[in-house]
Amino acid sequence: MMRSRSEDLFETAEKLLPGGVNSPVRAFRSVGGIPRFIDRASGSRIFDVDGREYIDYVGSWGPMILGHAHPQVQEAIRKAVERGTSYGAPTVQEIALAKTIIDAFPSIEKIRMVSSGTEAAMSAIRLARGYTGREKILKFEGCYHGHADSLLVKAGSGIATLGIPGSPGVPACLAELTITLPYNSTEAFRAALDRHGKELACVIVEPVAGNMGVVEPAPGFLETLRELTRQHGIVLIFDEVITGFRLAFGGFQNLCGIEPDLTCLGKIIGGGLPVGAFGGSQAIMDCLAPAGPVYQAGTLSGNPLAMAAGLATLEILGSRRDDYAALNHRTEELCNAIQRLFGAADIPLRINRAGSLFTLFFSDHDVVNYETASSSNADRYAVFFRGMLERGIYLAPSAFEAAFVSFAHSDEDLEKTLQACAETIETMKGGL
Repeated sequence: MMRSRSEDLFETAEKLLPGGVNSPVRAFRSVGGIPRFIDRASGSRIFDVDGREYIDYVGSWGPMILGHAHPQVQEAIRKAVERGTSYGAPTVQEIALAKTIIDAFPSIEKIRMVSSGTEAAMSAIRLARGYTGREKILKFEGCYHGHADSLLVKAGSGIATLGIPGSPGVPACLAELTITLPYNSTEAFRAALDRHGKELACVIVEPVAGNMGVVEPAPGFLETLRELTRQHGIVLIFDEVITGFRLAFGGFQNLCGIEPDLTCLGKIIGGGLPVGAFGGSQAIMDCLAPAGPVYQAGTLSGNPLAMAAGLATLEILGSRRDDYAALNHRTEELCNAIQRLFGAADIPLRINRAGSLFTLFFSDHDVVNYETASSSNADRYAVFFRGMLERGIYLAPSAFEAAFVSFAHSDEDLEKTLQACAETIETMKGGL
């Protein structure tokens, strides 16, 4: 059998890049096979270097809510390129994007642009520490906030146990400053605050988890976080890098009515270019340099190309804010149809969905936190993933990520997806 171009390219890439990729999940290690090298994308489709076409449910891991290569976004980038690619100085566009975001988030009075979600989260934590004068932070298992040292720490199930590094290279002294709790456990959170409340600078959480797969907050969970952090003078940070402008025009906080002190954003606000941001109350944000003593900076922060792409994207979404309900409903119908197919085949499956985000967990129990997510059958997902890929459906090459439906996905796309799903299930039956 002839080798594909993707195979040849991956062989070359492994000699030049660690693991052959620039971000670990792209390597297909958990699902088997080799990654597809993408040549171009348009609408709901991506095309690899071997000429294969796929209906894309990764969407660059979330930013492409309008679909790939949206003409208005492309035109905005073209016009920006003609004026130069980077200035390292203020622009009108960064003011316009900041105003658009602030208008969409009642909790944000001021905002700082950065270049990634990771940078937004690490900067928000530094700001919280500077604002409160405290050092410890609290996060939840399975919530990913980027790869900054403190945020890779996993403390385990016991609140009394000191954290240990979740990755080689993370100093133990940072682990000791990070408390990790089970997501959706108000009991564990109350106990942690009884012990550490006076030492905590911030609590950071994905209001809807998306990095252990989609997991929604249990009733009362976020309300408890808000109430108790306020009582203890702790900064509450919502990481809405995934959910910002994904579930509604604004964030999940707009839907649940809970206002955090700081919000981290990324993905959609960059329209496919590298952008992150964090914002909140004026009192906290004015602690940032040059207004205050907490230092944060970035050469490419507010990059004119990224600002143009983000602004164009949000302008389109703003004009379509009433269409979110239809997008979310179409995603719900897709998930219900997939669930019926697996039910008819008697293959255990749980689908967690929030708006146009969903995850298929091969499990016979509900998935409500990292422990229940990680106990799902990742090997069975890998078989499903490969079957769908062979049939032209591009899903996340990981059992613990979200799938993204965009405004560009057509009824025909969804029908083809369900047909591919039905065919893949037939092949899976024999191997169970």
